[in-house]
Amino acid sequence: MPLVVVGSVAIDHVETPVERRNNLLGGSATHFSYAASFFTGVHLVGVVGADFPQENVQLLNSRGIDTSGLHTVKDGKTFTWTGRYAPNMNDRETLEVELNVFGKFDPVLPEAYRRAKYVFLANGVPAVQLKVLDQVPGRRLAVADTMDLWIQTQRDDLERLMRALDGLVLNDSEAKMRTGSENLVAAGRAVQAMGPKFVIIKKGEHGAMFFGEHETYVLPAYPTDRLIDPTGAGDTFAGGMMGYLTQRDAFDAETLKTAMAYGIVAASFNVEGFGLERMQEITREDIEKRLDKYRKMLSF
Repeated sequence: MPLVVVGSVAIDHVETPVERRNNLLGGSATHFSYAASFFTGVHLVGVVGADFPQENVQLLNSRGIDTSGLHTVKDGKTFTWTGRYAPNMNDRETLEVELNVFGKFDPVLPEAYRRAKYVFLANGVPAVQLKVLDQVPGRRLAVADTMDLWIQTQRDDLERLMRALDGLVLNDSEAKMRTGSENLVAAGRAVQAMGPKFVIIKKGEHGAMFFGEHETYVLPAYPTDRLIDPTGAGDTFAGGMMGYLTQRDAFDAETLKTAMAYGIVAASFNVEGFGLERMQEITREDIEKRLDKYRKMLSF
């Protein structure tokens, strides 16, 4: 059963305390798609410019990701992001953003994509995310990501989006910003009261918190000492989670918890290399082995 993701496909320039890498394949939809492809078929919707390397498309296709929804603007340039990480590798500074063709992104889903039952709206303008939902009327599960920019500048559209969602993924600072609460449990519950059936708050190296109708719990991050590049870790988490839910064609409480664990494990691989480098080295078997270690780690 295919999973549709709509979001950014980008070229990243990343600087860490020890190394800088340019021209990395990035973007929220890219990291999400690659992680989800270990579990299910993925339909990717995005936009790039004529400068986008064809080998990047081939890489996505090699994972079985359907890129027929990836539109190329022949006279445009691809969205680029340049960022620098602090020595703690948690804090980062955006040095430059060039939205280019992504600034006018108005996705029209191919007909086959409109029959999808599982939809993920990777980080993007809330009004555009709402338009995407209108194109998938038969969906069973719709989950979205957001960011501080939209909380600050697009609050009305974001509130309308939240009422149309089954799930919302955001990080801890965004949850606090949206609710004005410094207590994450109170913030998570407050966000959930705005519409989504469940809310997941990402806490970076500290894992993720889940808020559902009947459950609230925290899953820790998988401990890895090979922290190379955190870019895309949150999108990878969401991709692993949604990929597993789509594979199982279920989102009951037990399946959701397992899906979050898969997302956390997938993200732990993502941070072990620049861009998609580490993800290209692993298999589903590697994910299962690490999940087994993670499961044992949580048993006491």
